[in-house]
Amino acid sequence: MVEVTFVAKPGCHLCDVARPIVEAVVGEFPGRATVVELDMTQDAALAERWSEDVPVVLVDGRPHASWRVDADRLRDRIARALG
Repeated sequence: MVEVTFVAKPGCHLCDVARPIVEAVVGEFPGRATVVELDMTQDAALAERWSEDVPVVLVDGRPHASWRVDADRLRDRIARALG
């Protein structure tokens, strides 16, 4: 199972654009990939690490994208992580 972590914050317009892209791509891998959304305003460590880069997408804990999410790149990254 590949875990895609979406780090966002309320009121972030780039997050609002990226969220449906992340959800749609992860949805193409039912039972093999999952998405977890984290609100950086609820976690000081997340805010300190990613405040200038939101939204941030991590794939299995490794940084994949920030600011903008490309569906094809994310799809390819998940497929590679699945082997």
